[in-house]
Amino acid sequence: MRCPFCGFEDTQVKDSRPSEDNAAIRRRRSCPQCDARFTTFERVQLRELTVLKNDGSKKPFDRDKLVRSMRIALRKRPVDEEKLEQLINGLVRRMETSGDGEISTKTIGGMVMETLRRLDHVAYVRYASVYRDFRTPADFNEFVETLRHETMES
Repeated sequence: MRCPFCGFEDTQVKDSRPSEDNAAIRRRRSCPQCDARFTTFERVQLRELTVLKNDGSKKPFDRDKLVRSMRIALRKRPVDEEKLEQLINGLVRRMETSGDGEISTKTIGGMVMETLRRLDHVAYVRYASVYRDFRTPADFNEFVETLRHETMES
């Protein structure tokens, strides 16, 4: 592992342990060149995922992009980092174990919407406003009314 501070290529592992949710290995490393210490996380990747975009193009799946979009939706909401990490790990695992190594943006968006709907309705509406491309306040009203009726029925 390359040192992020000086670029030295042969850092040493000082400590390894499972992360809090047991979905990754947390490693404390040190650099013999500059004596810097840093942490890395190692995750299991079941398969390479390719995202099928709406325009027909294909891109490698970017876990960080998923994390960013969910963090934006959950900004200032009462959901801690550990819970968010568990949700993201679960989403990625579902994608990896689905039948194909290719997954559409529509499928990813639907999975995120389903997860946020169960977790936090405000984050759900925030995410939906971008995912469904709301253009007017009426779009928000219609979506929130539908959510309100579904919530009252269950």
